[in-house]
Amino acid sequence: MMAGTSSEKKAMEVCKGMNDLDKVVLREVNGSSAEVYLYGGHVTSWKNVHGEELLFLSSKATFNPPHPIRGGIAICFPQLAEHGPLKKLHGFARNSFWSIDEKPLLEAPENSKALVDLILKPSENDLNIWPHRFEFRLRLTLKSGGESGHLILISQIGNLNTAGKSFDFTFGYHTYLPVSSDDIGSVRVEGPDTMHCFDKLQKGELNTEQYDAAIKIEGQVDKIYLNTPTKIAIIDHESNRTYVMNKGGLPDAVLWNPWDKKVKKISNLGDNEYQKMLCVGAAAVEKPITLKAGAKWKGWQELHIENSSYNSGELDPQGS
Repeated sequence: MMAGTSSEKKAMEVCKGMNDLDKVVLREVNGSSAEVYLYGGHVTSWKNVHGEELLFLSSKATFNPPHPIRGGIAICFPQLAEHGPLKKLHGFARNSFWSIDEKPLLEAPENSKALVDLILKPSENDLNIWPHRFEFRLRLTLKSGGESGHLILISQIGNLNTAGKSFDFTFGYHTYLPVSSDDIGSVRVEGPDTMHCFDKLQKGELNTEQYDAAIKIEGQVDKIYLNTPTKIAIIDHESNRTYVMNKGGLPDAVLWNPWDKKVKKISNLGDNEYQKMLCVGAAAVEKPITLKAGAKWKGWQELHIENSSYNSGELDPQGS
């Protein structure tokens, strides 16, 4: 979706980013902004009206294909983590070059010009890894609302296989959120009293956990929570800020932080940066999505910020 008028150019601009890679910059009339790289369809920035960054991007992030970008929001398809048939962690969408979709199928939202439609089709190398023809359409929208605006990602995947060949996939938005106080211990993640999860630290076994109010981050965590609420809140009490995540078509949620030992094994993440970030993202893992030939699937994630550590009666007001 290319810009045509001067107002559209201000709302959506294609330009060069790190290492001369193409990126799209979205700007809302209230002053909030977002950036997405065509490499990986990767969202690398989301800023509020004051220019404050609302996503975490590692100080050691490399913009060097075929290596993935560390931070922001990564697209994990056709596999999230090890949950799928591929040897390649998180699939290949985050390592692929996307294009701007000149003929988007999704209807444009009202009163919003700060959006871009991207499209990904399989390369021959992708087909060698995963022998299915697909069409992945990604819309990134920045809508006005509060100081942060609303950052919305909508994914639509179509099965273009012939001869009635269906395929299965798992999916996730790997979303890196910053901890403003540089103290991950002050963060709480809202959830129901009882949750089932795949815990990679426990050999990926299915566990059942119970919480009185919210999840605390007290060490390394690498979990996929199953059948989570459509609304998740990430509460940063020290900064008096709550990230509110709404989602649809994606029943599960990822929670990840490498902590102090694991982080030293990650070359594109600083040794102390585990204290500055938390990955929380909408996903579909427990029940892989099955698409028949000619069928389409849609899933979405929306983020906005409440400038308060207490957003509603469902959240944890004290962090206790």
